[in-house]
Amino acid sequence: MNAIEIAIKMETDAIDFYTGASKKVKNPVGRKMFLTIAEDEKHHLQMLTDIFKGLDITAKDVHPMKKIKGIFEEFRHEMMQRIEATEDELNAFKVAMDMEKKGVEFYKKAASEAATTKEKALFKKLVEQEEQHYAVFSNTYFFMHDTGSWFMWEEHSIVEGGTPWA
Repeated sequence: MNAIEIAIKMETDAIDFYTGASKKVKNPVGRKMFLTIAEDEKHHLQMLTDIFKGLDITAKDVHPMKKIKGIFEEFRHEMMQRIEATEDELNAFKVAMDMEKKGVEFYKKAASEAATTKEKALFKKLVEQEEQHYAVFSNTYFFMHDTGSWFMWEEHSIVEGGTPWA
């Protein structure tokens, strides 16, 4: 199995996991995070499938942080209410972070060993996007695990002049 085939399998597994997790998470922010990242992974899968078929593709810009900022703005009112996350929900985010971390490691290696310039560019783009996904899941985990500290951190970042995803 070559790097593209492995990547296709990884992205398919990620889509399945994130879609399934979204159905189990009660917290609306957590649910939306999983669904949003699953959509990004679908874009990754399409790009990988196209390059595997030999089609001329360009790395589509997927902007996870812009989407996530919108999710937090959309659910700001609900976020003010403390919703207890279950241990299973928190574990789902830990698994997601681990998946994204492994994806970053794989894509870095694949980029360094890529046979073509297009593959190298695609893998580098996927590294960037998977790093952003990791940050999204990490931030969501922090929010769901300790909402009070999360809000204190966010308010501090606003005072300092920005947010982590601006």
